[in-house]
Formats: sequence, C-alpha cells, structure tokens
Amino acid sequence: MAKTPSNMLPLGTQAPGFELMDIISDKPIKLLDIKSKKATVIMFICNHCPYVLHMIDVLTDVASDYKNKGIQFIAINSNDVENYPDDSPENMKIFAEKHHFTFPYLFDETQNVAKAYDAACTPDFYVFDNLLHLVYRGQFDESRPGNDITVTGKCLKKALDAILAGEKVSEAQQPSLGCNIKWKM
Repeated sequence: MAKTPSNMLPLGTQAPGFELMDIISDKPIKLLDIKSKKATVIMFICNHCPYVLHMIDVLTDVASDYKNKGIQFIAINSNDVENYPDDSPENMKIFAEKHHFTFPYLFDETQNVAKAYDAACTPDFYVFDNLLHLVYRGQFDESRPGNDITVTGKCLKKALDAILAGEKVSEAQQPSLGCNIKWKM
C-alpha cells in the first residue's frame, strides 16, 4: 500500500459539478440534485484499499448519524477498474451492500471528477457548505492501519459539528493519507 497524502484543495473552492452513475440505484446522479442545504461530504473511496477497509464501518455509522442531521454524504470510486477489477461497479455494489451504505456510491469511469477535485488518495474527504464552497478537506481521523489509534472520525465530525452549530470550520486541517488513486495509463 503506497502512502499518499491528499492534495489539500484550497479552502473556498467551489465544488466542481458532476453527473455520475450511482451503482446502488443504477441511476445517474448530479451533485446539484442531491447536495444538502447544510453541508455535503464528498469522499473518494474504493473497495480494496486497506486504509478504506480500516475505517469503512465507522464511516458508514458517521454518515448515517449525520444524514439524520441534514448532511449529505457522497462516495466516489475513481480507480482504474481494468487494472484493479476489485473496484469494478459490480464489486462496488457488493461492497456497498456489505457495509450498509446509506449514501450514493458513484463510479467515476473517466476519472474526470477525481481530477477536477484534485483527489489523490483513498480515502480523501471534502466538505462543502450550503453554497458548495470547500470548508474542510483532509483526514477522517488520525487512525491508520497498524497505528493502534481507534477509528472515530473525529476530525471530519468536528468540521460537521461546526457547520451544524453555525460556526466557522477551523482551518487547521491535516491531509488524509491512503492508497493513491489508481490512474489509467
């Protein structure tokens, strides 16, 4: 597993729009159609990354909890499925069902969305406010495979709690760390 940090897109960046196929519903989804009036979390994940697997169950719990508070979560897989078939849409659907996703899991076949977000790794998290301006990008928490820190999602939750309280999200943010996105050659 290649340790790759997120690129830390500049705060205030407007969320690039997209329309991608949701492998759960088998329907195309547009960002503008499902964004939240409070905040929208866009996360780049995949099925096989040890960093994603390390935290996926806590992530789905956090997403369910904050969905009930009006926060929209959207997962995107941008990996090259020709060279990494574990990340194919068919396997995405199995992965989403196994981990009880309550949010869309979109397939970025062209990798254009990952490029527009300057995504670098899985997992990579972006939080946008009600106007789709970037207010947080970085890690879920400090836990990584093998470091014996409990997965909690505290960094992401701190940002979401600030938004829900009407407060400014702290700009002291740490990059996520994970496997590099598997780019097509």
